[in-house]
Amino acid sequence: MMGGTLGWMGIFRLGLVQTSIGSIVVLVTATLNRVMVVELSMAAVIPGLLVGLHYGVQLLRPLWGHASDVGGRRTRWIVGGVALLGLGAAGASVAIAVMAHNAVLGLVLAFLDFVLIGVGVGAAGTSLLALLASSVAPERRPAAATIVWLMMIAGMAVTATVAGGLLEPFSFGRLIGVVTLTGAAAVALTVLALWGIEQSLARASQARPARQPVSFRRSLADAWADPKARLFTIFVFVSMLAFSAQDLILEPFAGLVFGWTPGETTRLAGVQHGGVFLGMVLTGVAGSLLSKRYPGALRVFTVGGCLASALALCCLTLAAAQPEIWPLGVNVFALGFANGVFAVAAIGSMMALAGAAGPERTGMRMGLWGAAQAIAFGLGGLLGTVLVDLSRWLTGEIAFSYGLVFLAEALAFLAAAALASRVAIMRRQTHSALVETVAHATPAE
Repeated sequence: MMGGTLGWMGIFRLGLVQTSIGSIVVLVTATLNRVMVVELSMAAVIPGLLVGLHYGVQLLRPLWGHASDVGGRRTRWIVGGVALLGLGAAGASVAIAVMAHNAVLGLVLAFLDFVLIGVGVGAAGTSLLALLASSVAPERRPAAATIVWLMMIAGMAVTATVAGGLLEPFSFGRLIGVVTLTGAAAVALTVLALWGIEQSLARASQARPARQPVSFRRSLADAWADPKARLFTIFVFVSMLAFSAQDLILEPFAGLVFGWTPGETTRLAGVQHGGVFLGMVLTGVAGSLLSKRYPGALRVFTVGGCLASALALCCLTLAAAQPEIWPLGVNVFALGFANGVFAVAAIGSMMALAGAAGPERTGMRMGLWGAAQAIAFGLGGLLGTVLVDLSRWLTGEIAFSYGLVFLAEALAFLAAAALASRVAIMRRQTHSALVETVAHATPAE
């Protein structure tokens, strides 16, 4: 770390925190979900509502981001958030065991635990991204976004594999033990990863004059009054709504329209994630290589990723009309690749906008955009399935119904591309006005 910025090792260490968060979240959203539906024979809507609850709690992300801005140290918020996440996950595993004997008591406990999970994810994730945004050099932001995102996915993959083995043969005692141990390990890894990072950044930076703390209401009003921040919030919501709406309908689409088996649709999900991985890696590398020479590279990748995602979804609409000849695997890989490009570029742009606002405002902006993302993720999957069911009920046509939803997602991505272009134009206008102001203020020699 030099000049108050993170080096590659520092970025990797912060990525380990995302690995920790991902390792707990995958057990909450996948393993606990499956146990409720399969072992306890509960309606799928119950875990769905609990997961939706944890997204709903994250509406408070701006509050936690502001608190980390005012406090001046984000480490305590990250560690505290991961600890709450681990505690909530362990409590949820206990609640599920209670459900086997007392469903009402178990659901009450699960409700409280998923609130804790939402608070933990929101507090830790917001402050972590704020720390990255304020301490990563602009040319490294695309690569930093890629590293952090991929390390979260790696945490999910490794934990799912290891935990799957440890849970055999299944028992509620094993479930509680595995989830609790995972949470404890995640907290320990987070503490080690963050050890000394903020102190090193503070020593490397020039001392800043003390700033009078600003109230939450004033800080939120300041962020919303910024046209770029406000428009970017709308972009995050629209793009993430389109991004998440496909999650719960793609595999059923392949099964119902193409006649694929459960094993084939599961492999299709792997193909999509492979495309996401490749898109992220290429965007991270290319963005970091080009950002110094071409400052608008992130904008190009963001808009291009949205447009390519829209095109791939339009192709899925055509696939619904002629499944007997359509190369579904290629189409889904292309969709994953475009999503990966868009996701990394959007995160990099988010870091750039938040970082430009200054360290005293970074957390609030990250919280605002994190809340928009959480709402979009909570609504996306639900809206996708509701639209499919509604269209099937009205028309009786399965293929048409899925194609209609894919088309709606494509239109949302086109709207997101237009919003991203507008944000970039506003940033250039602000930069030009600032340069002109400085030029006029400089006395002629």
